[in-house]
Amino acid sequence: MWDLLAASHDAGRLQALASIMIRYGFGDLVHRLGLAATLARVGKILPLGHIEALAALPTPVRVRCALEEMGPSFVKLGQILSTRVDLFPPEWITELSRLHNAVPPVAFEAIRAEICAALTAPPETAFLWLDPSPLAAGSIAQVHRARLPDGREIVVKVRRPGIRPIIEADLRLLQYAARKIEAKFPDLRRFHPLGMVRQFHASLMGELDLAAECRNAERIAASFHDDRRVLVPAVHWAWTSERMNVQDFVDGIPVADLVALDAAGVDRSHIARNGAQIVLKMMLEDGFFHADPHPGNVFVLGDERIAIIDFGMVGRLSPARRLEVVCLLFGLVERDPERVVEVLLDWTQRPDVDEVRLTSDIEAFVDRYHGVALGDLDLSAMLLEIVGLLRSHHLALPAELALLIKVCLTLEGLGRSLDPKFDMARQAQPFLRRAMTSRFRPAAMARQGLRALTDLTIMATALRKDVGRLLRALRSGDVRLHVDIDQLQTFGDQMAHSANRLAGSMVIAALIVGSSVAMTVEGGPTLLGLPLFGLVGFAGASLAAVWLLLSIFRSGGGR
Repeated sequence: MWDLLAASHDAGRLQALASIMIRYGFGDLVHRLGLAATLARVGKILPLGHIEALAALPTPVRVRCALEEMGPSFVKLGQILSTRVDLFPPEWITELSRLHNAVPPVAFEAIRAEICAALTAPPETAFLWLDPSPLAAGSIAQVHRARLPDGREIVVKVRRPGIRPIIEADLRLLQYAARKIEAKFPDLRRFHPLGMVRQFHASLMGELDLAAECRNAERIAASFHDDRRVLVPAVHWAWTSERMNVQDFVDGIPVADLVALDAAGVDRSHIARNGAQIVLKMMLEDGFFHADPHPGNVFVLGDERIAIIDFGMVGRLSPARRLEVVCLLFGLVERDPERVVEVLLDWTQRPDVDEVRLTSDIEAFVDRYHGVALGDLDLSAMLLEIVGLLRSHHLALPAELALLIKVCLTLEGLGRSLDPKFDMARQAQPFLRRAMTSRFRPAAMARQGLRALTDLTIMATALRKDVGRLLRALRSGDVRLHVDIDQLQTFGDQMAHSANRLAGSMVIAALIVGSSVAMTVEGGPTLLGLPLFGLVGFAGASLAAVWLLLSIFRSGGGR
């Protein structure tokens, strides 16, 4: 099935990807995944002996370079992998994070054709002016400045031409590779390749829909509608669709441009505190947060408001997850390793964890933070130490929690670049305390009690129905008990084999006795002067005995 798919749809793409992997020194992986054989069957030839000096680069650098050359899908894959601080060591995260940089732009003629297709009309009918030079170019879309007929400055974000079929082919290839990796590389199963590809598939298909990005932006804007510290660009839905969106232009200073911020008289420590509080509110109170707050997506306006753009990648945390994050942090500072272990085991869902060793490691970790006030914690160092501990136990976090930790690390790094005295934990302290106290407010407890009562009522109703069905089945005699025990089945198999061999032995013994009787009977046909029937019986008994002995030896002495 895969060969047919590759031959009919993905052979060209497969050849290009495999050639890039080989050139960067991953030829062995290509062969072990079976890609070289597939290419050979569809008539493609790989330059297997051609490995350039690129193979001498450090492995994380080679991976990052290969992903960049493979195209938009794999750039996005690398960006997703850069959020998995629970799976990859710091040097890998640092290198993969470089994939957030811009990619070469698409020629304006191709972009204009996409705009025409999205508007079903030339862009001049909607825009008074459209800048042919791109403002930014990403792996999925490209951004151009424009002006509406009423004079408002806007940005037009357009999907790269022909990107969807390339991404769909890449996703098929990635699913195939993930299945092969799980089957042929047992040591890599802890990275959950299939799960990561499923996460990547959902994220990438969401980013292809540029209208979905605008819905995310409006959802976050609504949660800050009365907060004058933050600005989310307004969406112009009349010109927004799946392949293109139109939003207000943000005229601000990039948050990473420290020289320009100082020249404008901006209070950088104030910006660092406000930025942290904005993102913490998204994560710990709203449960819906910007998952890519790198410096290129954050601007400071003239009135010191913080503008956030590009909501293509967002994270979601359920109320239960948010409470678990709070419990984890409080378990650390309250020296409660059992609580921390319980939360981590709930997150990782691994039944084969050495819980004793994990608890011991957590206790040693907690001891280092014993007596430290919540506001005095080095949150970045603590989170890195936690994920390092998880890696040492081969544990992986759920994707949304790995994304949350990555955002926290990015946010603290951004805050310290603005203000060397910035303390992320101190900014998080009021959010954590509110989250803990809100759990025990009368209204929250009443909601929990009502939810528990509702669940109990549903269970009682279902139980009543199930008991009624059981009683009716008992009265009609339709109840059957089926017990399936693996060890009992094995014992039954052993008994069956033994019975078969015992029966064979009895048949052989009967043949010997019968043949002995036949040898004493006079008359009848003879062979070599002996009764023929007696000889045939002895021969048959001998062959059967040899077969029985061989079967016993082959089974290791019998089962």
